[in-house]
Amino acid sequence: MGQSDALAEQFEESRGHLRGVAYRMLGSLSEADDVVQECWLRLSRSDTDIIENLRGWLTTVVARICLDTLRSRNSRREESLETAAPESALKQGSTPDPETEAVLAESVGYATLVVLDRLNPAERIAFVLHDLFDVPFEEIARITGRTPEAARQLASRARRRVRGATTLPEGELVQQQSLVEKFLLALRLGDATKLLEVLDPDFVVHADAAAAPGVPPNLHGAEAWAKQAIQAARGARLARLAMVEGSVGLLVAPRGRLFRVLRFTFVNGRIAAMEVIGNPERLRTIEVGVMAG
Repeated sequence: MGQSDALAEQFEESRGHLRGVAYRMLGSLSEADDVVQECWLRLSRSDTDIIENLRGWLTTVVARICLDTLRSRNSRREESLETAAPESALKQGSTPDPETEAVLAESVGYATLVVLDRLNPAERIAFVLHDLFDVPFEEIARITGRTPEAARQLASRARRRVRGATTLPEGELVQQQSLVEKFLLALRLGDATKLLEVLDPDFVVHADAAAAPGVPPNLHGAEAWAKQAIQAARGARLARLAMVEGSVGLLVAPRGRLFRVLRFTFVNGRIAAMEVIGNPERLRTIEVGVMAG
């Protein structure tokens, strides 16, 4: 085996890792694959004799390319939440596999991808590298052009945003989570009886025009709404629990692209009201976070 073949084999052994790093940083499978390809080109042009830790070197190169991509993305335009993340030109003969991307997004977590997309480029790089891949702050500092302490602060800020802020007591948070889990399970099973068990009899639904076009913006009564909801609950399989404005809610974010937010009001151990949010402007500003655990 020649030296170039051996290098290619070592690179292939790290391809899955590098793709995972790039995907978490960019939220786009085709962009992640482009970054990995660019990483290979840089490796093939480098003096590999001076590289002591090839996997670490490759991770650093991928991170730097991703940081440049994120900065360029931000400078080009503010991304719409109703469209997919920007996709770079695909390699010839290459087409993104929606199923592969869906599996990858599920493994990362839809809510995580949504929140990561709201971080600035340096925060996203620092969080992904340190919290998800255990890269030391000294290396993150070199990638982002900051001091190790500044890199630590970047990751800390990002961590707080990813987790979402809440002032709820632990017991109340657990109760909300249980109610929303039962709510979602009942919708997925098509079980109106179980759905009514978690809803207040005077349950109210508020939906903006983008979330429910052609549907009255306000619906009252748990029993009437439950029957309608069961009949139109196909989208429930895409919903995931998340922190929404400090309480437990639901996100609908196919492959990590935020599409709907469901925000709940809880009263006396029941769900008393639900707000369905689909307006792009509102989606950009609503505070969301990842559920602990």
